Amino acid sequence: MVHFNWTQLLPGVGHDPNYIALATATVVGAGLVLLSIAGRVALGSGEKAVVPSDKFSLKGILEVITEFIVSLVDMVIGEEGRHFVPLFAAMFLYILINNFVGLIPGMTPATDNLNTTVAVGLFSFIAYNIYGFKEHGISYLKQFLGPMLLLAPLMIIIELISHIVRPISLGLRLQGNMIGDHTVLGIFLDLVPYGVPVIFYGLGVFVCMIQAFVFTLLSMIYVSMAISHDH
Repeated sequence: MVHFNWTQLLPGVGHDPNYIALATATVVGAGLVLLSIAGRVALGSGEKAVVPSDKFSLKGILEVITEFIVSLVDMVIGEEGRHFVPLFAAMFLYILINNFVGLIPGMTPATDNLNTTVAVGLFSFIAYNIYGFKEHGISYLKQFLGPMLLLAPLMIIIELISHIVRPISLGLRLQGNMIGDHTVLGIFLDLVPYGVPVIFYGLGVFVCMIQAFVFTLLSMIYVSMAISHDH
């Protein structure tokens, strides 16, 4: 059963969950484009652009998120990987805002649809393989051979399965957690519509942030492994 969703008011969406997820993801994507433009304007230019914000503002929020992503990149990849910050920041914000949409009454997050989550997982998969080839060239394929040439035939099969499963596991993990979180919230909203749901809204915010963090962190790890020279 598909409950009412505000995106159904858009032409051509209807009651198909896939179209609803696509509409939600499109709206969020467009919103992020507008947010990036507004953020660039708020950042300013010259000396103003490098001075940290001293008050609660869009610039301050974006600075906190950027610092968070930078610290993660430094921890997982190292300071030499800071040019990946825009990629991971965009990924984190896209998933986070899609997750938060599910906390709005009358909305469902695009991230509770497997098509959306696996698509983002495939984006991560394509990105880290591109960076792997960019860093090592054709020698990147040596990572699939394992530590010993004798074991190469077996390791190729194991590595291929491991890599193919990654976008699927990323998508399933994200979708499963978001469905579970919003199902619990919906149940308590139906049972006790006043007071108690506030607790689960707080829990929902935490889950939304954690899932965006986990997805982004795993993507960082995959990039780190792809560009590593330790193989």
